[in-house]
Amino acid sequence: MRHLILKLAGMPAMAALLLWTPNPAAAQNAKAPAKTSSPRRMADGHPDLQGTYDLATLTPVERPSGANAVYTKEEARKLETAAALQREKGDQSLQGDRPAPPKGGDGSLGPAGNVGGYNTGWLDPGSAYTVVNGENRSSIVVDPPNGRVPPMTPAAAQRMAAARARPTSDAQENSNDPGLEKAPGAYDDPERRPLGERCLLGFGSTSGPPALPDYFYNNLHQIVQTPDAVMILTEMVHDARIVRMNAQHVAKNIRLWMGDSVGHWEGDTLVVDTTNFTAKTRFRGSTEDLHVIERFSRVDDRTLLYRFTIDDPATWSKPWTGEYTWPATDAHIYEYACHEANYALTDILKGARLRDKEQAAAKAAK
Repeated sequence: MRHLILKLAGMPAMAALLLWTPNPAAAQNAKAPAKTSSPRRMADGHPDLQGTYDLATLTPVERPSGANAVYTKEEARKLETAAALQREKGDQSLQGDRPAPPKGGDGSLGPAGNVGGYNTGWLDPGSAYTVVNGENRSSIVVDPPNGRVPPMTPAAAQRMAAARARPTSDAQENSNDPGLEKAPGAYDDPERRPLGERCLLGFGSTSGPPALPDYFYNNLHQIVQTPDAVMILTEMVHDARIVRMNAQHVAKNIRLWMGDSVGHWEGDTLVVDTTNFTAKTRFRGSTEDLHVIERFSRVDDRTLLYRFTIDDPATWSKPWTGEYTWPATDAHIYEYACHEANYALTDILKGARLRDKEQAAAKAAK
């Protein structure tokens, strides 16, 4: 079941809940790119990658502890059934007269200990594992072979620890490190909040590069292709990447939210090389010298294979690679009107100023 989330007045980033049931066969019948006999082509002779794709998947970025690289069909169906039952349980109606949760939450997982987050009826984390070369993959990361992101360098680990400790820092805008949200004073400055919360970029790395599932909602990506440029539109949060074909990177002093992407064709594979990131994005704690290479190839008329390699010697001990399939969908991309009726930042600052006033009054009364 896919949930498209728009926006209701007074409810940020939601306006309607549309349900539809995908064709599971589309996700399970993915084949290796080598088996594609004749992909449809553009007028310039290159494969036509255009379409709208649903990136929702149960496959996590990193392999769960103890899991094999590939799930058997039986293992995948069992896990998918369990996920569906969990969503069904979460979709059950809540009692309107239920008591308030304890202060600080009930101790469970979720925002503030299960206080204030969406229930599963608003979410669409995916319903199936990604299938590559006929295999149900247990992780998007495929290199290193253990399916895990390589360890950070000592310098990177020190850099991340320092970022968490600083009272104010652009580095703490990183939406990929939830630890930064708990850093001292994390709610005292609107520019300290994650980029996704501020509606500047999609949560996690859904906008890319690399383009990853957000495991949340609004999972659609649209590709529009011309001989001179390729546009990748992300439903969340209305991010549009422009890949300039057969071009040179801009000057090093020009830094962009999603980096500077240039593309070329290697046979029937679109290769996108991205550099010139800004230090304000910091994918998984990376530096502005992050280098991402993406490869898009058509598996069949309804599926793309997306593969990416991450390289930042100042952050990770070695480059690492991931891949997963992008199934096509006939669903529509809707506007993600992120800021309308989003009172969170205003309320956070109001609360902080009220606390300052109360503390000053208490001090003066002593």
